[in-house]
Amino acid sequence: MTEEKQQKKRTPKPPQMSPYVFTVLLMGFGLWCFWDGWITTNPEMQGHALFNQVTSGILIPWAIWDFFKVRRTYKKK
Repeated sequence: MTEEKQQKKRTPKPPQMSPYVFTVLLMGFGLWCFWDGWITTNPEMQGHALFNQVTSGILIPWAIWDFFKVRRTYKKK
């Protein structure tokens, strides 16, 4: 039984994923859609411009809100 306890103590914990991964993904996709919807001059993207404009308008504020939510949560801990 003591061997089992020692083995559990020696087993390293798996690395934790950063709480900001989701925030970074949201911001990345939001900026990508912002580029394709508002800035690009590629004529092939004009058919998708409205979708990208709306999507960037949703994802970027969501990423900012999530950043502050995660930061507030970790300040409490």
